[in-house]
Order: sequence, then structure tokens, then C-alpha cells
Amino acid sequence: MKKDIHCETSRKMSYIYQLQHGPWQTRMRKISNHGNLRVAKVVYPLGLCVGLFIYVAYIKWHRAPATQAFSITGVAPGARWSQQAHSPPGTAAHGHKVFYGIMFDAGSTGTRVHIFQFAQPPRETPTLTHETFKALKPGLSAYADDVEKSAQGIQELLDVAKQDIPFDFWKATPLVLKATAGLRLLPGEKAQKLLQKVKEVFKASPFLVGDDCVSIMNGTDEGVSAWITINFLTGSLKTPGGSSVGMLDLGGGSTQIAFLPRVEGTLQASPPGYLTALRMFNRTYKLYSYSYLGLGLMSARLAILGGVEGQPAKDGKELVSPCLSPSFKGEWEHAEVTYRISGQKAAANLHELCATRVSEVLQNRVHRTEEVKHVDFYAFSYYYDLAAGVGLIDAEKGGSLVVGDFEIAAKYVCRTLETQLQSSPFACMDLTYITLLLQEFGFPRSKVLKLTRKIDNVETSWALGAIFHYIDSLNRQKSPAS
Repeated sequence: MKKDIHCETSRKMSYIYQLQHGPWQTRMRKISNHGNLRVAKVVYPLGLCVGLFIYVAYIKWHRAPATQAFSITGVAPGARWSQQAHSPPGTAAHGHKVFYGIMFDAGSTGTRVHIFQFAQPPRETPTLTHETFKALKPGLSAYADDVEKSAQGIQELLDVAKQDIPFDFWKATPLVLKATAGLRLLPGEKAQKLLQKVKEVFKASPFLVGDDCVSIMNGTDEGVSAWITINFLTGSLKTPGGSSVGMLDLGGGSTQIAFLPRVEGTLQASPPGYLTALRMFNRTYKLYSYSYLGLGLMSARLAILGGVEGQPAKDGKELVSPCLSPSFKGEWEHAEVTYRISGQKAAANLHELCATRVSEVLQNRVHRTEEVKHVDFYAFSYYYDLAAGVGLIDAEKGGSLVVGDFEIAAKYVCRTLETQLQSSPFACMDLTYITLLLQEFGFPRSKVLKLTRKIDNVETSWALGAIFHYIDSLNRQKSPAS
């Protein structure tokens, strides 16, 4: 038995040795080596294919926004969104035309750039999908005696536009600057030199620049553009024959009023220059629109003080006003001129004295219309700022008030001017001025006004209406038959 076990063990050991060292193992090693070579020949090109597939997939994913921009706009292949294009998801679906416009607002107190992105569905009016806004101080008029310095600020704002607008849209994006009251009040030669310098900077930019790209905006156009803005944002322009809203804007050098009259008597009674025809979306509107140069809040302050626009007080004389606190003495700078100002010593009611002085400044300066009583109006700029400053509306959200609220606030501020700290020494003067200006326009004390800075997060300035009208005009020139 032991012998049998020993023999069996010897056979197993011999078999194992043959497996490890015999010809079969040698053959298996050879087969295995050949197999490794064959696997390597298959795996290597397969790895290349997989790597190439991953690379192509990455490139397609990385360029997906470019494909989307092209399919939306049809402007140019490979059009790329910049990181600051900020088009909200879903606002520009397939087949919608996307376009941009750049408007510089050269105001009396600063220069602002508005960069607008629009999307237009087929056979419909465009919608605004994004706005970028940036402002710099001072205004262009501050460089009247050193024109070269004006270029730096303009270039800085142009760089914002270049960052915000996709590269392939640059050549098709109109670039426009409109100067308002600040440049209107400058001597003609100084204003033209400033505009020429701006035009040189614009011509060197990559955007669409026409011969009319830089100009001083007349007051009527400013009012019309603001009317377009507010009615575009409220959706009134989308419905032919629908109700529209009126616009009140109070700037530093001028103030505007614009609305669409529905009463024939308004059209017949309007003085020359107060009616203007506006063509938008293949429709013509006959607007009541007028701008009062010199009746903006800052210019009105100077007039109420007894000063002359653009001129220092004679012999450095102090300007005295019943609209300032009797104990007030100080300096005030307007249009690069510094004035010494003080309150008037008086025992009578401060508001009454101030109202009398403001009425003298406004006498025979403003046209009154009855129809404004029946039109919904939005009010902007200093109307908003002053109302927010005395708590008549929310400083961030805006709100509604009646015209009489300004008068109540004016009386209170004027009465407490000596005893309560005010945010501005001009608070009594400014509120009294706004009250009487609105009454001169024909607004009753019970008239409701809506005060806002933004609608759907878009600035309610004339800039949107101006660039929109400009683009609409360019499109009509391309297809005069429409």
C-alpha cells in the first residue's frame, strides 16, 4: 500500500514538472507571447480611436454655445457668446433673430453707456433680453477746454461693450452717442470739438459707425425716445391702437413731456414744434412731445437763485434766495462754475416766498394741456430721486403718488428747514419747483403718477428708445418697400 502511494506521488510530481518545464509549457509561452503581440496591435489603435472620440466630444461640448448663437441669429458661423452676454435661458429660442445696439448717453452730469441685446421672433416685434449699463463722471461738457481728455472715458466705456457683445456681432452692432442738455448749453464751437473727438474714437472701434453716429440730441427727440422706451417696456407698442402711457422726465438741464393724444382738440391747440410724427414697426404715431431747455432741475436752481447759465455771478456777488434756509451760507457748483449762495432773511412763510419766486421763473415758459388729466403717466429721473429722498416712494422699488404729495412734502420741508437736518439745502426749493412745474403742465393735485427707475429690470431712460428707433430706421433703409 505504501508502495502504491509512493508511486502515485512520483507520477504526480513528474506530471507537474512536465507542465512547468516540458515542451507543452514552452509552446504555451510562445503562444502567450504571440497573443500579447496580437492584443497590443488591437489595443493600441483602439486606444487612439477612444482618445480621438473623447477629444471630439469635448470640442463639440465646448463649442456648443457657438453653435447655439449661430442657429439663433444666423449672423455668422462660429459666433461665440462672451462670458458677459448674459442672455437669460429660454429668451432666444431657435429661429429668433438676435441683435445688439450700443447707446452712449452724454448727459450734463455724466456719460453712460447702454448695451442692449434683442431677440426677435419671426414676424413679431423684438423683445429686450439683456441690458448692460455703466456710467462715468463728469459729463463731456466738463472737457470743453481740454478735448483730448474726453477720449479716455469714452474708450473705457467702449471696452465694456467689447467685453459684453460676442465678437462676431461687432461689425453689425450700431454704435451711437447722443448728447443732451449739457452740450446744448455749451457754445457751438466747443460742443462740436468734443463731438468730433468722440467720433474719432468711435471710427477706430470695431462696431457699426454711421455718419450720424455722434450728435447733440434735440429736446423733442429726447422726449420721443423716452416715450418709446416706456411704451416698449410696458408692451403698449405691441398692440396697434391700444392704450399708451405718457412720459415725464426731469434731467439736470432740461425737462420733457411726451404722450400720444387721443383728443383732436389737443392736436389743434398744440403750438408749433410740440407735435412730432414717429414711425415704428410700420406704424406712424403723432406724438405731443416737447423739451424745455433751461427747466431741468439744476438749471432751474440757478434761475431761481438769480444766476445766468454758464456765467459766474457778477463781481463774485452772493446769490440770495428765499428758497434756502435764512441761516444758510455756502457754495454751489453748476456747469463748472462755482457760486456763493445764501438764504434770504425773512419772517414770512418760507414756502410761500419760495413758491412766488418759482412761479416767476416758470411764468409763460410751459404749455398746458387738458388731456394730461386723462392719460396714465410715468415720471423719471429727478422726479424719482426727490420723491424717494423725502419718503414718498420706496427708494429701491419706486411707487405711485399723487401730484399733491409733492406739495405736501414741499410745505413740510420748507417749514422745518431750520429745525431739521435735510439731505440737501435745496430740498425746499426743489420740491416747490417740481410741484409748480407739474401744475403748469396741467396736472391736478389728485393726478396719480407712477415713479420708477426700471421696468422688468431695465432702465427707463431715453437710451433704449433712441437705439431702438435708430435700428428700426436702419432696417427701413435696407428694405424701403416695407
